[in-house]
Amino acid sequence: MTPSKLPVILYHYDPSPFATKVKSMLILKRIAHKRVNVAMTLPRPEITDLLGITYRRIPILAIGNDVYCDTSLIASVLERRFPASEGYGTLYPSRTGTQKADTGLAKALVLYWNDKVLFPLGGNSLDYGRFDPAFVADRSQWSGVTIDPKRLSATQGPRTSALSSHLALLEEQLSDGRHWLLDTEKPGLADIGIQFFFAWLQRFKTIKDIYDPAVVPKTLEWLARTAEYLAQQENNGAATFEKLSGEEAAKIIVSAPHEDENVIGFLEAEGNRLGVKLGDTVSVMPLDTGKIPTYGRLVSLNREEVAIEVIGSAGRVRVHFPRLEYSLKAGGPASSKF
Repeated sequence: MTPSKLPVILYHYDPSPFATKVKSMLILKRIAHKRVNVAMTLPRPEITDLLGITYRRIPILAIGNDVYCDTSLIASVLERRFPASEGYGTLYPSRTGTQKADTGLAKALVLYWNDKVLFPLGGNSLDYGRFDPAFVADRSQWSGVTIDPKRLSATQGPRTSALSSHLALLEEQLSDGRHWLLDTEKPGLADIGIQFFFAWLQRFKTIKDIYDPAVVPKTLEWLARTAEYLAQQENNGAATFEKLSGEEAAKIIVSAPHEDENVIGFLEAEGNRLGVKLGDTVSVMPLDTGKIPTYGRLVSLNREEVAIEVIGSAGRVRVHFPRLEYSLKAGGPASSKF
């Protein structure tokens, strides 16, 4: 079954900035989909119980029986499974006046600058004193560090200064008058994968003064231009969606086919380096935050992604994780059966 015939289901909650990032991907790609709204904090039985996925970050995206974790992998998979050659949009447009796209650069820029450098600065700039203690406790567990709202508030100055310096880099990149960050014909992953963060940050009262039109005019124009482009595409029906319950989504996912594992394959050299073999029970876990392992049977492995099979109360699911910034280890609980 071709991807266009398979259900695409996004698990999200509306305030999640990373869910906004994936929604923007779906708009650029022009992919109709379904959405399951989940809680901002654990537990999320729609994922852990029904699908058997203990990964705690949001969003995740299902295409048929394949569930993809982490927005970096979701971007690559959407481009691969819904190619521009079949009438879909692209996340990696060509540079203006050329037939060449900076695909690897865009991926690295979003992952290692935005997600790993910028977002921690922004996340620690939240006014946690305004949140329910249960939310603060949940995010402390997620980060692995006890969040102290008073301490964070008292040390906000250096973070705001750092974010101001990062905005200066954007202003420098846009200073030649280009419309899009990598001087592409239209917006791509580099734009939506960074715009979502600075648009989210722009709502923080303690940081708003760094968005000074006299200092970063080109950046503010680019932020508005990207938001307007996405809004126009969405208004034109680029990524229509319908809402599902967790139970409805799980039934669809477990009854759908998964992608042939040979598409990803199994690189013996990578397995040897990691000490894992096809069919092993393994654990996969983020290296920085949300460090809860997901256990399953190893079914595919290459340099970009790893796929494992898990069992939830609804049935069997293939779960995919990126290789970069994730650990893959042999072994699991003695009671594990996959």
